[in-house]
This record gives sequence, structure tokens and C-alpha cells, in this order.
Amino acid sequence: MKIGIIGTGSMGGTLGKLLVAKGHQVLFGSRQVERAESFARSIGPDASGGSYVDANNFGEVILLVTAWQDTEAALQVAGTLAGKILIDCTNPESGDSYGLVVGHVTSGAEEVAKWAKGARVVKAFNHIYGSMLEISPQLGSQTATIFYCGDDAEAKAIVASLISDLGLEPVDAGPLRNARQLEPLAQLAVQLAQVQGLGGENIAFKLLRR
Repeated sequence: MKIGIIGTGSMGGTLGKLLVAKGHQVLFGSRQVERAESFARSIGPDASGGSYVDANNFGEVILLVTAWQDTEAALQVAGTLAGKILIDCTNPESGDSYGLVVGHVTSGAEEVAKWAKGARVVKAFNHIYGSMLEISPQLGSQTATIFYCGDDAEAKAIVASLISDLGLEPVDAGPLRNARQLEPLAQLAVQLAQVQGLGGENIAFKLLRR
């Protein structure tokens, strides 16, 4: 599958590298095109670099992995995403590790859906650290859970398949409005990793079932 990534920070870089390793073609889109191209060359022939527009044009699926304050502008630069599967990995963080700038009556993902008109938005990968994925999706005998939510059944099925490709457990968390729960979950991960000192590379969430 062809995957475009908007945002090439730690999480975007890690997800792209892992997706290439699983046989997908990835174009890393960045505001700094030369940086994206250099990073892609370090991965191999199935990776390439370019602009946000290039990532949008290339991808059948688009991963949105920007800092929240840059997200709306990045989507505007990328161009129309109508009909695209857009995986929203962002969190609307306030910047102090304690809060979200939107929540309860809306979510970052719902705002993304407004900005990227016509995109098939699925929330996923927002509550796990890239450093953890880079080491391994396995913690002992357990596989980390990735919750995802969205309103388009076909898009959700494709996202679930990508999650499985990466060796993670996909769990459908319902419609896109349920990102109102997933985004605060990411804040819990931040608290545990950074404030409580557990380290993002050492933790992930797991849904246990009877």
C-alpha cells in the first residue's frame, strides 16, 4: 500500500520506517523537504521524501503526525484530502503535559475532520510512544493494544489491517466522536511516561478480555 506521512518527527519517522519494513511504500512529507529526502534514503528504496503536498498526492492512506499547533496549517498546505483515508495520530495538547485544548464536547479528531473536508478520518496511534514501537510492540508475552475510532467502516478495516501489520492488537473503539475518550488516554500515557518516570519506551496500554 502507498502511504503518505504528513509530519516527520519521532512518531511519523518511526511509523514510516516500520511500515516500510512490512512491505508498504512510504513518502515522508515535511516542511523541510531535504530532511525528509535524507531520512527516506536512510531507510531504503521503498521510502521517499517530499513536501506535504507530495505525501498527499502519493498516499492511498495518509498518516497525520504533526504537533497540534501545526495541524490545521499542515492540512491546508497538503491540499484536498476528500476521499482519502486520513489516520489522525495527533493529540490536541495544551503544551504543559496536563491538559488538552479541546475535549468533552468535541475532540481533536473531529476538528481534523472539519479541516480535512471529505476525508475518511480514523483516530489511531495517538496513545502510544514511537520509542516503544521502535523497540518492539511486544511487552513480554503481551501485545500492545491500539484503539482506533472512525465513522467509515471500510477505512476502519484498512487501518485495523495496518495496525495488525505492525504486530499490534487493533481494537475498534467506535465512532469518531469517541476520540473524546482516546485523546485523554494519551494524556494518561504522558503522565505515566514523563511525570511518573516510567518512560515512553517501556509502557503501552492493553485491553484484557474474559
